[in-house]
Parts: sequence; structure tokens; C-alpha cells
Amino acid sequence: MNPVAMMLVLSSAFFHASWSALLKRHEDPESAVVGVITITVLCGGLWALGLQGAAFPTSGAFLWALMAGVLESGYLVTLAKSLSRAPLGLAYTVSRGGAVLLVWPVSVLWLNEQLTPGSVAGAALVAVGMAGMNLVLPRGREKDGVLWSLASAACIAGYNLSYKRALGEGAQPPALFTLSLGVALPLLVLMRRREETSWGALLRKIRTRPLLLVAAGVLCTLSFSLMLVALRGSGTGAVITLRNTSIVFALVLGALQNERMGRRQLAGAGLVMLGAVLLGWPRS
Repeated sequence: MNPVAMMLVLSSAFFHASWSALLKRHEDPESAVVGVITITVLCGGLWALGLQGAAFPTSGAFLWALMAGVLESGYLVTLAKSLSRAPLGLAYTVSRGGAVLLVWPVSVLWLNEQLTPGSVAGAALVAVGMAGMNLVLPRGREKDGVLWSLASAACIAGYNLSYKRALGEGAQPPALFTLSLGVALPLLVLMRRREETSWGALLRKIRTRPLLLVAAGVLCTLSFSLMLVALRGSGTGAVITLRNTSIVFALVLGALQNERMGRRQLAGAGLVMLGAVLLGWPRS
């Protein structure tokens, strides 16, 4: 991974942790995520206005973008449910760490991504660090949050691989971003509507704290757009693993929201950072 791509992914990680932390602060994250993604789709449309050339030069690029959108909707639902039940740091660790363990073998076997001793060691350190942060098994509502985080991990792995395939087929990042989240949004709305008594009740919840939703939507846009630009020229496993440094940012933001950080979490965060450096270090 070259230095520019590395900085893009790290910036994406920070913005991702930031918008998730804002979502966590909302009284109803499961409804608020609808408002956040609405803002994100609008921002994506503005980004796509300057598009030149074919947005999806092949049918494969278009189909992979649709698949990414379906998986994004699953991710957003499971993310919101995990954040409403578990602490930010715990939900983040399980979802992002699980995605790493799923993406790396698939990337190597299916996308012919290169393995090096440094990347293997980096991925291993990230996985061990993430696991070490949460050796104590949660109970009750927090346990449900962890289970939703595991489901989120599968969706994260799936949409990252779908994005990589779409980009490999020539899809342009602005169009890919806007279409995938444009597909995810109505699916997200319909899934959320099933849990509400009426459309009016859902709209009232979405309109709560509009400034928070706008800020989260802009940060979400920056997070996903920078990831796609980096993913275009880098391996999927490297990008998703390095992007998981967002866990460290999430722990810091969680602490600012009065979530406790123990020695084990700090040690795990250190391993994550070390593994990310090994994984993302420029190689000739």
C-alpha cells in the first residue's frame, strides 16, 4: 500500500469512528441511521455531478454495485442495533475484527491478493489485539449487541469485497458510492418501518436532533468516499484491516462519552495500531 492510500484509509477510519460515535449519541440509533444515510446519499449525488465517462462500463460493475448496496443496508441495520445495545468500543471491536478474519482469506483465494510476511503478521496482530480487548464475555442486552456486531462483520466483509469487484470492473467511485447507498436507503427505510407503528412515528424519530444527523451524514460520506478511492488501487484485505484502526479512534471517542477503557483495551488498541502499521507499510 502506497503512502497516499495509507493516509486515505487512516482518514477514512477516523471519519468512520466519528460518525458512528455521533450515531451512538442519538437517543434512537436505529431510526437515526435512516436520516444519516439520507444525508449521505445527497452528498454522494453532489460528488457524482462532476463524473466524466461511463459510470459503470460493464454490466458486472453495475451488478456488483447493487450487491454492495444490499450488503450496506444489512450493515447499517446491524450497526445501529449493536450500537443501541452495546458500548461503542465493544460493538466496533467485534464487527471490524470479524470482518478482517473473513476478508483476508477470501481476498487471497478469490481476488489473488498478495500475501507477505509483513501483511500476515500485521493482520494477525490486528486480530489478536481486537480479541484481547474483549476477553470477558458480555451478558444480557450487551450480549445481543455483540451478536448484532457479528452479523455486521459479515456485511462489512461482503460489501468491501463487492466494492473491490465493482472497481475492478471499471466502476467510478462517485457513481459506485451513490448507487450502493441509494440502493441501501430504501431497504433500510422498509426494514425500519416494520418496527414502527406508522410512517409518522418513524419520521418524528428521524427528525430528532437534525444537526447531529447532518454532521454524521457528512462524516459518513467522507469515510466511505475516501475508502473507495483507496480501494481502487489497493488490496481489499489491506484496506479493510488498516481501516479498522477506527477501533482505536472509537475507543477514544467512547471514553469521551464516559465509556471506560481498561488496561486490556489499551493493550489491545496498541496491538491494533502496530498491526496496522505493519500491514500498511509501503513495500516495493
